[in-house]
Formats: sequence, structure tokens, C-alpha cells
Amino acid sequence: MVHADSSSYREGLSKREVYAQVLEQARVLFEGQRNWVSCNLSNTAALLWHAYHSLPEPSSAVNWAGFYFTNPSDASQLILGPFQGQVACQIIAFNRGVCGTAAATATTQLVEDVEAFPGHIACDGASKSEIVVPIVKEGKVVAIIDIDCAELKGFTDEDQEALEELAALLARSCDF
Repeated sequence: MVHADSSSYREGLSKREVYAQVLEQARVLFEGQRNWVSCNLSNTAALLWHAYHSLPEPSSAVNWAGFYFTNPSDASQLILGPFQGQVACQIIAFNRGVCGTAAATATTQLVEDVEAFPGHIACDGASKSEIVVPIVKEGKVVAIIDIDCAELKGFTDEDQEALEELAALLARSCDF
């Protein structure tokens, strides 16, 4: 049975242990639930937000965790989905900024310094680093996971590996 404690993380866990809990809790939350916006992406945004804030810096400096999905009305755009953090850009064109680049190329973007990324879109001026992971289903980018951090070099290969696993789980578990 799903419970609010799903997004509670014991003190002193390593990043690897926290990601393992995120993935385990996501699997439980997704069981029998194919609704991708109202349920699965919303709960995943909360799991990620609390996971990052349970860790030491720079992870605890995450200031935005959420999703954009391919706009059903215009497949050349991303549209804002469920998230935790400050209000955000509502529409992002493919090939624009970190999110649009990840969507257009179907590849993860691990950005240590967003100011050095050509065409970065600053929805929140406090963001200094970012990771964006595409969610690909049947060869098509259906959504992206977007995580921002208020510290430079906020993300590592460990984050990329875990978030790519989460993206694959979402692709399998949701009816996009």
C-alpha cells in the first residue's frame, strides 16, 4: 500500500542507497497505475524532491525537480508537467536550452554550469547546474526528467545512471 512515508529517507544514506529507494518506491507506486500525469509523474517528482533534500550538498541544493512532456498539440515543443520547486517555463521548443536539446537529441544532458550551455533558458535564476534525461518510448521522446541545482557541478555520472534507469521505468510503466 502506498503511503506518504514513501518519500521519507533515513538519515545517512548514500546517494546510491537513496536512488535505490526512489526506484523501489516508484515501482510500487506504478504497480497497476498507468496514468502518467496525474499519478506517476506527480509522485515521481515528489520522490525525487525529497530524495535530493535528504542528501548532503550539492544534492540538497536541488531547487527544481520535475517533468516536461512532448506537447500533444505540437510535437516540436515540450510542455510543463508535474514538478516541485518554483514556477517554471510552460513551453520549451525542441533544440532550445538544456531541456529542448535533450528532447531533440534523445540524449541525457549533464550540465555542470548552465551559464556555459549555449541557449540556456533561465526559468529560475538560482539554478547553476542541471541534468535532463529523456524518457523514450517506442523510439520517441515522450517526456523529459529535469532536475536543477543551485550549486555548480550538482550532478555526476551516478545521478545520470540512476535517472536513466528511472526514465526507462517510467517509459515501461506509463501509457504516454
